[in-house]
Amino acid sequence: MTDRQLAVEAWESLFRAQHELFTSMARDFEATALSQAEYDVLLTVTRAPDMSARLRDVTAKMLISQPSVSRLVDRMVARGLVTKAADPLDRRGAVITATDAGARAFRQLATVHGRSIAEHMSRLTDDELRALLELTDKLRGK
Repeated sequence: MTDRQLAVEAWESLFRAQHELFTSMARDFEATALSQAEYDVLLTVTRAPDMSARLRDVTAKMLISQPSVSRLVDRMVARGLVTKAADPLDRRGAVITATDAGARAFRQLATVHGRSIAEHMSRLTDDELRALLELTDKLRGK
């Protein structure tokens, strides 16, 4: 059985580390064309074949509710960052596709944000990063 106090301390440390890193990296999005949430949508969409992903797949990767993702995507459509069309395999769903402008804005920010992530994570060795990845996957049930 897991030591309860140790589990609580580990959770608090993980939570605080994530919060501090998230807060620090939020600066990457200041004065840019994309919000962090828009970046997250485009991250999923641009990694998918043909830069298109089902709305439900985008929602599954986001840390906000389905209605919030839908409203965010609608705002992104209005800004010309993505298109939204009926899913040909499931008419109840939608397919989100990055526009050229959306993909370009994503790539520009991804370069800056990727450097920031690498800089923050450079405190860990490659072996520690692999261990962290394994541990977080394990916590997520993967």
